[in-house]
Amino acid sequence: MVDMTSFRGSVQQSQTTAFLPPIRAVEDDRPWLWLTAAWRDMMAAPAISFGFGALAVLSSFILVAGLAMKELEYLILPMAAGFMLLGPLFAVGLYETSRLLEMGEKPTLWKVAQAYQRNATQISSIGMVLMMALLAWIRVAFLIFALFFSSEPPAFDQLVDRIFFSAETIPFLLTGTVFGAVIAAGVFAISVVSIPMLLDRETDLFTAMATSIAVVRENIRPMMVWAFLVALFTSAGMVTGFLGLALALPLIGHASWHCYRDLVGQRP
Repeated sequence: MVDMTSFRGSVQQSQTTAFLPPIRAVEDDRPWLWLTAAWRDMMAAPAISFGFGALAVLSSFILVAGLAMKELEYLILPMAAGFMLLGPLFAVGLYETSRLLEMGEKPTLWKVAQAYQRNATQISSIGMVLMMALLAWIRVAFLIFALFFSSEPPAFDQLVDRIFFSAETIPFLLTGTVFGAVIAAGVFAISVVSIPMLLDRETDLFTAMATSIAVVRENIRPMMVWAFLVALFTSAGMVTGFLGLALALPLIGHASWHCYRDLVGQRP
């Protein structure tokens, strides 16, 4: 386990409003230290970490199979992108694993499972917020698809060619990327540290989301780096037929805990 205090020394405390905890301003390369700490957590609790990763892979396979059975293959791409919106909620067990390691305790499946009961109402509430964001994205993606490919989706064997090798490809991908980025940026801002905070402290949804937004505001460049890395690792996990999520999800999950611990201080 990494000693968090060893790389908190150079941070600077930032002023925030009275009802929020102190926010630390950090250097642009800080996300790489969170990933280093995450890797050590994964090696300290490999069964739990890779177990969550395997669950993500299995869930992805089931989702794809279900969409294919319902002849909704055109939703695979937006649903895969939507995984990034729900990822922070899915990783609660990974946050708890890192929390236990930080406290010097040995994580067990029973202890990790109990994390979902801590501050359950508030965590469930932000889960609803993330679910609404996912539904909004699916609706937008459906409208964009209908705009470029008419109301009748292509057959499964034509899906890749129609999306990536047709006259509509570039404007379709650009439009989807812009709208998706806007939704993803909003979700990132309200969730980057809010769920770990709700797990770690007796606080409410609005305080946690406001703290998360303050973290992004006070650390624009490090958060841009972190958002890029999250998108990069998640995308890499998906383009490998979802198998890469077995590594990407626990790495991002553990790193998100260290992001929260590094950036959000305690009230004096």
